[in-house]
Amino acid sequence: MGADRGGVYRTRPGPSKEDLALMRWMDQISLEDPTAGARRCRDLLRLKGQRISRKRLQRLRRLMGIEAVRPRRALSAPGVEGQRFAYLLRGLEIVRPNQVWCADITYLPMRGGFMYQTVIMDWYSLKVLGWRLSNTLDTHSCLRALEMALTRTGCRPEIPNTDQGCQFASVEWIERLRGLGIRISMDGRGCWRDNIVVERFWWSLKHEDVYLRDYQTVPALEAGVGAYIERYNTWRPHQALGGITPQMAYEGKLANVA
Repeated sequence: MGADRGGVYRTRPGPSKEDLALMRWMDQISLEDPTAGARRCRDLLRLKGQRISRKRLQRLRRLMGIEAVRPRRALSAPGVEGQRFAYLLRGLEIVRPNQVWCADITYLPMRGGFMYQTVIMDWYSLKVLGWRLSNTLDTHSCLRALEMALTRTGCRPEIPNTDQGCQFASVEWIERLRGLGIRISMDGRGCWRDNIVVERFWWSLKHEDVYLRDYQTVPALEAGVGAYIERYNTWRPHQALGGITPQMAYEGKLANVA
């Protein structure tokens, strides 16, 4: 077919150990300060005696799929790869399960690599309804997490809310939601607090499990994340829920707690 054999069979080396350490460190910084970008990370490293170029940090952040939160000047209209929808949750009183679901993707570090995780959560109860791990930032894993949530609950949300990432603005994702006959909501660009429910879950997952256990393989990471989500849903009480679990809140038991 005219393709170069070396180009077809050659495997690209993954990130070095030093790059993986930098990525994990920037992941922790991003959780603590979502406004920190490559420039601030470079300056923080210089205070520690490490001289890392801003371009290298930018490259790693793109690989991780993270971006600093900050207002941007609208000097020109960007190219649109997918559809965008209005944020429908502002001023909305969320009072029942399955009224609003939210979805997001995050970077998960391992000892010798990394994965990406997608979750679907119920906004009212904070319950994780579906999730998937993937080694790429693709729409397919998001759709698989959505199908898990639909299958396990037997319900569909009135409003699903996501950020404006390319996965959630893709034709495949939008058509699946439209096929369910539901209204679609998206955060404002760079407004991470519009999806604060998922952001809090990421902080808990990483600080209470992933960073502590330092998983070495994908099967170990998948088993560990699955076990954590089970504990998070059915065992771990939440102050925001009045001291009960997400599973209890999802089942409508919140009002029964004194």
